[in-house]
Amino acid sequence: MNCKITRNAAKVLKLELDKPENEGKKLRVVITHAHGDHAHYGLDLDTPKDNDTVVSTDKEIDVILENDQPLLDGVKIDYLYLPQEGFVITNPSKGNHGDH
Repeated sequence: MNCKITRNAAKVLKLELDKPENEGKKLRVVITHAHGDHAHYGLDLDTPKDNDTVVSTDKEIDVILENDQPLLDGVKIDYLYLPQEGFVITNPSKGNHGDH
């Protein structure tokens, strides 16, 4: 399993993960809706379960991915400021380059 986090996303995520109420939690990427060959993704703070893989990223943020969800392998987490501020999660390795 693989996950990429951009520099912008890492800055925002580290601020959230460093809050006292989030101590011991890791970032989880979830599939909010899947159809055909692509999915829509969301983020949560959670602890790993039995069916999860914890992926270490080059931004020193560990990400939880559910093992039996092939559309999670290769996700990319970005944070954009324009046109609207927020996270954008895609999976370029599966042909998902953004929401439609």
